[in-house]
Amino acid sequence: MATLTMHIPRRLAPLLAALLLSACATGNNPKDPLEHINRATSTFNRQIDNYLMKPLAIGYEWALPGMLRQGLGNVYGNLSEVRYFNNNLLQGKGERAADSFARLIVNSTFGMAGFFDVMAMVGVPARKEDFGQTLAVWGVPDGPYLVLPLFGPSNLRDSMGYAGDYRLGILDNFDDVRVRNSYFVARLVHTRSELLSATRLVDDAAVDNYTFVRDGYMQRRRFQIYDGNPPREYDPDDPDAPDPGSKQ
Repeated sequence: MATLTMHIPRRLAPLLAALLLSACATGNNPKDPLEHINRATSTFNRQIDNYLMKPLAIGYEWALPGMLRQGLGNVYGNLSEVRYFNNNLLQGKGERAADSFARLIVNSTFGMAGFFDVMAMVGVPARKEDFGQTLAVWGVPDGPYLVLPLFGPSNLRDSMGYAGDYRLGILDNFDDVRVRNSYFVARLVHTRSELLSATRLVDDAAVDNYTFVRDGYMQRRRFQIYDGNPPREYDPDDPDAPDPGSKQ
């Protein structure tokens, strides 16, 4: 979902506002008590996307050849290895952290600043981890589902994770504001272009776009937190189903 450049406190302001309104807004899904507010925010985000981000992404895809877009995606991914490395370390995943470090060094040199993903060619893929996942490993519960203005699907834990990722990643290390903002916008448009086919699928398949995105987000995050092998979800009506604890 589209995002705009802003400082971390401003990023968390919509979250705090939503929490203050939680007492007067409830939904049917226990993990989505702010459904009425979230639906309104989702509609707002779709309008921003339809009139701004999507046209930019389509123009970007039209203007740049596929090979160049792939190379730029590799460069952005290579810069993200700093964040992946830090989060893997914080989660105690030493081997994955070593992979992230090796990918950063090798792809930055032999891969021409990351334009070519040399390490993926030899069987070492990106070990993607974010601070929201780190908080989950540390035992922080996911909290209510949230749709953040401009940021899109999230939850309380992942919303707090944005601040950590900002500090653990490369973006915060650009001293020149113009360079930082240019990098942010360029990467944002590139990321939106990669999601064009996915959003077409959602628009075509979803009877209720909101619940389709919400349920997909929750399942995807659970899959990521457990590194692709999540346990059975807790069911109070099934005594044999394990309680996954706080990692949700």
